[in-house]
Amino acid sequence: MDYSEILRRLAPCGLSCAKCFAYKDGDIGRHAKELQRLLGNFGIYAERFSAFLPEMKDYPAFGRLLDYMAGGSCAGCRKDQCLWPNCGVAACWQDKGVDFCFQCDEFPCAKTNFDPHLEKRWIAMNQRMAEVGVEQFFEETKDDPRYK
Repeated sequence: MDYSEILRRLAPCGLSCAKCFAYKDGDIGRHAKELQRLLGNFGIYAERFSAFLPEMKDYPAFGRLLDYMAGGSCAGCRKDQCLWPNCGVAACWQDKGVDFCFQCDEFPCAKTNFDPHLEKRWIAMNQRMAEVGVEQFFEETKDDPRYK
């Protein structure tokens, strides 16, 4: 895959926009839409089933979540505002003139505002990109789930 397409798919932090639940052209949204299609008008049946299957009482909440997942509208972190509240990478990569955080002379920094779990992943992803290059990193991770 060429570098420009990789840039469309990977956020400046290294996370895969293409695998995000909010990405408009992503697999999660596509699968959510397919699940909606397959379920059809299951809500009526879930209500009936809830009399003997208690888990079905949660179906309305599941349906709302599925609607949300099927309605992804984000074009990616390089085009839209990052969905992560107060993401420090969203503006920084442009200010620094880099494609990815590892390319910045301040990496790793404390500007991301990531929680500890995401910060650990961010550092590891960017270190790997620095070691093997962006293209090889993409090839290594293209089939991995985003949410680890």
